[in-house]
Amino acid sequence: MTWSEVQARPLPAPGVRVTYGGAQQQFGELRVPPGPGPHPVLVLIHGGCWHRSFDLQYFSHLADALTRETGAATWNIEYRRLGDPGGGWPGSFLDIANATDQIRALAARHHLDTDRVVAIGHSAGGQLALWLAARDQLAPGSAPYRPNPLKLRGVIGLSAITDLIAYSRPQGGCNAAVGELLGGSPERQLARYQQASPRELLPLGVPQWLIQGVEDPIVPLATVRAYAGAAKDAGDTVTVEEIAGAGHFEPALPGTSAWPALLAAVRAALKP
Repeated sequence: MTWSEVQARPLPAPGVRVTYGGAQQQFGELRVPPGPGPHPVLVLIHGGCWHRSFDLQYFSHLADALTRETGAATWNIEYRRLGDPGGGWPGSFLDIANATDQIRALAARHHLDTDRVVAIGHSAGGQLALWLAARDQLAPGSAPYRPNPLKLRGVIGLSAITDLIAYSRPQGGCNAAVGELLGGSPERQLARYQQASPRELLPLGVPQWLIQGVEDPIVPLATVRAYAGAAKDAGDTVTVEEIAGAGHFEPALPGTSAWPALLAAVRAALKP
């Protein structure tokens, strides 16, 4: 599936727009299923090489379908990205953290279960979703540190970028955005890579599901396999679902060959 094919899909009706900060990018779309709740929450983090050229709209397909089919609320968040004022390090990370912690403020009015929160991220958003699970490891002096982070029940990575040091090495494409995101190469900004890369933060301490297209040209399958092996060696529980014939975008959209694996992962992550 190509990006043009993703863009050609008619968008679902938007969720309820809620701000979590003063910048125009600091908002999310909340979708809550019918019923009294309390509803578990799926935090959705879109990808796009951390760049402002890509926004949360394409992830609304996933948010709408997951809300209808899993009984969970979805919180599809926007954040400052490269090219936005304040995007990059640490602004993008702070936005993801603050948006997730905002669930506490939304819980009473929208009947949300803050003890059952799962992060789902695609591509660069997969890196940010995995990072969310590990941010309680950050020292108070770390730029993206926030006290008392909301605890996750698990993380689902869709074509997820898992190792920022390794991913920054090839030239061009999304790989080149890593240095822009963190303000330099690993040799120049090693401390930032150590605070941002899921591979460097292992063990994350929560179950992880990684759904990966075998034919993905943007996030190679080998990188996901390497991360999963390292995570298991560190003591984490990791499940990798390799989708034959799928590329980079199938894991992020309902109705594709990757959709059954994603539904199964969500149900496993939310299981009491």
